[in-house]
Amino acid sequence: MMRRMAMRDVVCAGAFVRIYDPGAGEAEPWYINDHTIVRDTAGRWHLFGITHPEPANPFEEVEFAHATADELLGPWTKQPPALEVDPEYGETHLWAPHVVAAHGRYYMFYAGGGEDRTAVQINLATSTDMFTWARRRSGPLFRDGYDARDPMVARVGDQWVMYYCATSDPAGGNHVVAYRTSTDLVHWGDRHIAYTDPTVGTDAGNTESPFVVQQDGWWYLFIGPRPDYVGTDVFRSDNPFCFRIGDKVGHIASHAAELVHDDVRWWITSAGWGQGGVYLATLTFPPARDPYSVRAVPR
Repeated sequence: MMRRMAMRDVVCAGAFVRIYDPGAGEAEPWYINDHTIVRDTAGRWHLFGITHPEPANPFEEVEFAHATADELLGPWTKQPPALEVDPEYGETHLWAPHVVAAHGRYYMFYAGGGEDRTAVQINLATSTDMFTWARRRSGPLFRDGYDARDPMVARVGDQWVMYYCATSDPAGGNHVVAYRTSTDLVHWGDRHIAYTDPTVGTDAGNTESPFVVQQDGWWYLFIGPRPDYVGTDVFRSDNPFCFRIGDKVGHIASHAAELVHDDVRWWITSAGWGQGGVYLATLTFPPARDPYSVRAVPR
């Protein structure tokens, strides 16, 4: 059995509070699932996410929710959908938007699906104001399977890295966190694997919603649902391209977790089917330590 770490060595979250209910003012409850929160150059916060009326029907998720707020904790104002599915572009649904700012504009990466779930499309839309979005004219950035989805883009050194969930073979296999690199956010290299889980299958798995950040010289990977729907595990490594099952350093009661930094501290979100909206909690990383003292946390 793995030895338990001291609490100060564990990534942990405070109490979650609801910051946005997409069903407020609607005739029926709505949910937000995989989402992203980003701040524009004027300091306004934007939330984009998968949305649909309850109960969940992922293959009918055909628009991205958009809400704005002056403060991270709200109040949040519902805006018209940021993007709607485009069948002529080959899209069958809209999943898991992630937005980064670069080159004087905003880049939204998302999973657009497709008829062949072993070769679904990862798409790009861009905007100058985060209200009006235009798809990349030349088509998807790339295709991958099985149901490759949940793209997350981070800056690592002098390149961009896109992490996303997939399987070891496009037709199935171990659930993995795959990654590709780019210098311009448009052209992406070959597929590599940052994390391989012991579990196997197709469809949904427990490497969904990957989120990678650097803190005090360490790289942290957040993935879930693990082991249940509202559950995110945290893994730590000195290499942003190599995480292992034994690198676990935390578990947070969150679904589709996204990390947000407000220039003062880290926050973590939670959302999902049947959850009633988007929630936010403070996030605490362990202090910088000698890497040889790291031990994994049992699940």
